[in-house]
Amino acid sequence: MIYFRSDYSVGAHDRIIKRLQETNMAHTDGYSLDDFCYEAQDLIKELIGSPESDIHFMVGGTQVNLTAIAAFLRPHEAVLAPKTGHICVHETGAIEATGHKVIHVPHTDGKILPHQIDETIIEHEDEHMVLPKLLYISQSTEIGTIYSKKELMALREKLNEHNMYLYMDGARLGAALTSSENKDLTLQDLPGLCDAFYIGGTKNGFLFGEALVIVNPGLKEDFRFIMKQRGGMLAKGRLLGIQFHEMFKDGLYFKLAEHANEKAKLLREGIKEKGYDFFVHSPTNQIFPILPTSLVSKLEKDFFFYRWCPFDKERTVIRLVTSFATVKEDVDSFIEAI
Repeated sequence: MIYFRSDYSVGAHDRIIKRLQETNMAHTDGYSLDDFCYEAQDLIKELIGSPESDIHFMVGGTQVNLTAIAAFLRPHEAVLAPKTGHICVHETGAIEATGHKVIHVPHTDGKILPHQIDETIIEHEDEHMVLPKLLYISQSTEIGTIYSKKELMALREKLNEHNMYLYMDGARLGAALTSSENKDLTLQDLPGLCDAFYIGGTKNGFLFGEALVIVNPGLKEDFRFIMKQRGGMLAKGRLLGIQFHEMFKDGLYFKLAEHANEKAKLLREGIKEKGYDFFVHSPTNQIFPILPTSLVSKLEKDFFFYRWCPFDKERTVIRLVTSFATVKEDVDSFIEAI
């Protein structure tokens, strides 16, 4: 069976395993209060060009999202998110379970546009409704598209008008930044655009791990209390710091993301050459071909992927995801099978 189901179907990059083995018997303090985590935090601050930001390590994306949003919002405040957003469809109501309503907004290729913020504010006109306070976006989005720097700047400007926060889910941030269609957005731009964002590791070669970056000083206070309360504080926190330092010390993080994007591009071009269309143009490591349902059933015998949604009576949209572990032979096998 060849896996295109997700970008976390294997364990981790060899360098991660090697470094964890090398440091396995080192004694440290817990809960990310150790030299490995401090070193990784300093490195990330340097790379993003924001020494005043707070860096917190957690295990997974849902955990980061629910912990951050629970900490950032007051009880009557709500989250604005595209309908396809991870917090809307793949987190089992985790945000609502923290006591905050998620306002779903129609999307344009997985993205929210500035005018939709105005429209949502107008719809929530007084104290009889929740107050939209935080915009949640993903980079790359749940359907593999990316926000340009210009688009993010427009969102930031609009959010400033309404005194709202911008929070970016970066589960696949590496794929977005290394996309061939990303012209000018860099890691260093994000602190100036976001109140908080996270750098995803689980889907880019780590065993597990995400790094939440809190930029806005007003969101920093007592965050570790909320982390502990929400189950987000790993006792052996050094396992997270070790991985982040190993990935970012020489740019391996971006090399792995670029590899995944390159393999997705080969897959996309091969499928297109066979005459098939795509549900959306996605220039990252997630692609969404539209295939005859009968063909999808045959492909499932040898390939593991996700049936995204029906397209019509005869065709189905599937999702194929590549990773740092995807090899050209896997791509060639899929195209040959088609």
